[in-house]
Amino acid sequence: MAIVPALKTSKQPALKTEIINTRFIIIISTVAALGGLLFGFDTAIISGAIPYITSYFGLGGFSLGWAVSSILIGCAAGAMMAGLVADKYGRRLTLIICAVLFALSGLGSGLASDFTFFAFFRLIGGLGVGAAAMISPMYIAETAPASLRGRLVALYQLAIVLGILLAYFSNYLFEGFGENNWRYMFISQVVPSFLFLVMLLFVPETPRWLVKKGLKQEALLILTRISGSVTANQEIEEIENTFNCEKDSGLKVLFSKTYRPVLFMGILIAVFQQVTGINSILYYAPVIFKETGLSTASSLLQTIGIGVVNVISTFIAIGLVDKVGRKKFLLCGSLLMGISLCAVALCFHYRYFDNYIVLLFMLLYVGAFGCALGAVTWVYLSEIFPNRIRGLALSVATLSLWLADFMITYTFPIMTKNLGTAATLCCYAGLCVFAFCYVLLKVKETKGRSLEEIEKLFIHE
Repeated sequence: MAIVPALKTSKQPALKTEIINTRFIIIISTVAALGGLLFGFDTAIISGAIPYITSYFGLGGFSLGWAVSSILIGCAAGAMMAGLVADKYGRRLTLIICAVLFALSGLGSGLASDFTFFAFFRLIGGLGVGAAAMISPMYIAETAPASLRGRLVALYQLAIVLGILLAYFSNYLFEGFGENNWRYMFISQVVPSFLFLVMLLFVPETPRWLVKKGLKQEALLILTRISGSVTANQEIEEIENTFNCEKDSGLKVLFSKTYRPVLFMGILIAVFQQVTGINSILYYAPVIFKETGLSTASSLLQTIGIGVVNVISTFIAIGLVDKVGRKKFLLCGSLLMGISLCAVALCFHYRYFDNYIVLLFMLLYVGAFGCALGAVTWVYLSEIFPNRIRGLALSVATLSLWLADFMITYTFPIMTKNLGTAATLCCYAGLCVFAFCYVLLKVKETKGRSLEEIEKLFIHE
């Protein structure tokens, strides 16, 4: 048990003691976050397979873009459906479905002999990725105490980057396995999918979903186990109040004048995570490094370096997000990302690839993303939407994220072919500047507040 002083608010003049079962909340948050591990693995495995599937399926510029980005159409569909499924059947069951979809995708993609079937199973994997991208952080946010929520939701981003790193290692290990090595890369995904499925059988449903379904006693038991009976009873009352204000939670309410501003903010934050270019860098990193004159093996090895930096930077976010705050991280990250992209663009423009300078600035870019737009975006999106509309609002925001990801990933090989790598990276840098300006002027700080307090910050009925 950890004893954490509760925050002082205008309605709470006295300082109370919040008793948190840290071990329990970390365990269930870690299990939920493993959806991110499969998310990262499933999306990044393609980076090492690109040269081999290009040759095997005879892919050109547009078909290669589709091979890489087809998963993102599934992600968009998964995000669109996940909110409705999670609201009706629960967050936990939805994550179990995601684990099954992950396994089917890896197995099907690895065994495919026809490009149509390959793209189909990539779409299947996308359904799981898109759903997990919103359900995993939602699960953690709905169970974690306010004092730990930022760090625990950031575990999801840590799991994503660990999944990406694991995929990079898998690609590197299977690189010398002959012409069918890409099949082993995809099939290896079945193992973590099965482990995720098994562990989900031992975690509870979120207390806020249980309250929404009228299962107050079950919710009270979970909250009591997390933070003690006194705090649990107070939380149950606050959660019930947010649901009692209005029963309707459909699209009409979501796009109403009351909720439209916070929904628009969530959509933009989600889109900024993608249009600043991160997945083009992660998916096509070996291709970019090969353009600097490296061999395939060396390109894959430098790509592993990117994965390692991504993991380290996410640990920094986990350690500081609840101290520094969400807004400062987003500002610093978008600024450093823009500077790094400009530097790499100049290197490509002047064909200067000595002294590992491209690698260094790409590592800085990925590190800045991992600390800020990578981890903090999921934290912020899981916090800002009110209890009543959280599932549906997260669906819309995550759908927007995947559509932006699809647009960027699909157009990257086309843009680099027609505009060149330097101009393409400058476009992403410009979007980093736009993200910086929006966060500076519009984003509100949420650190240290309960979900119900954040609701009052954004919603004025």
